[in-house]
Amino acid sequence: MKREIVIVTAAYGNSVVKARGGQTALLSVIADAKADGVEIRRELFSAGELDSLPTLAEKIQNHGLFAVYSVPFPLFSPGGKLNPDAPQYFEEARILNARTVKFSLGEFEPGQDLTPLKVVLASSPVKLVVENDQSPDCGILSRINAFMFAAESLHLPLSMTFDMANWLWVGQDPAVAAERLARHVGYVHVKAAQKRSGKWHAVALDDSDSSWEPLLKILPQDVPRGIEFPLEGDDLTAVTRYYVELLRQ
Repeated sequence: MKREIVIVTAAYGNSVVKARGGQTALLSVIADAKADGVEIRRELFSAGELDSLPTLAEKIQNHGLFAVYSVPFPLFSPGGKLNPDAPQYFEEARILNARTVKFSLGEFEPGQDLTPLKVVLASSPVKLVVENDQSPDCGILSRINAFMFAAESLHLPLSMTFDMANWLWVGQDPAVAAERLARHVGYVHVKAAQKRSGKWHAVALDDSDSSWEPLLKILPQDVPRGIEFPLEGDDLTAVTRYYVELLRQ
């Protein structure tokens, strides 16, 4: 089984993305590193890039990659209402020819009506993946688990993006979350973190305590793995290829 590895453009840092003229310039690095996909971040678009999604889609395809589209907004707004702009973001993902579109969960409330979400999902060819973020009220296990249970009971075509380190930001045990949520996971954000001066910081896997290894084994082995930890160095292609090969093992 060949594991699919996705490179999150934000892993190179906002300053590098901007210095290179946008996310498009990183596609050759990602392709040369033998990755399978790229996670395009909406918040990293330079002026005009959002209007050039068809061109970006073509370039991604020409590099032999598939796309994940990451939206920096919650799926549910305060009060548990579906984000009113969700259809727009799904349409952007469709134009990008993305395989999946990723939102954080937001303020989902157990028992709320998920019909509006069901309607959006039924009208889009793009699959939804919902991520645990670093917000202390919304990125927690109880809320994520309640949403996945509700979605499963309604047979909604979605899955979870399991960010391995974000649990640390909200004071929860990643291993406990992995045991509880593994069957819902359709995409893994591989990330390690260290605490410095009382705050968590994402770090490269080789700079971590290696707790990511047993955690990764709990999660599904047949879903894409996205590299979201810092990719830094003079030769970004070599650094990226090193971690692509490591995570394929």
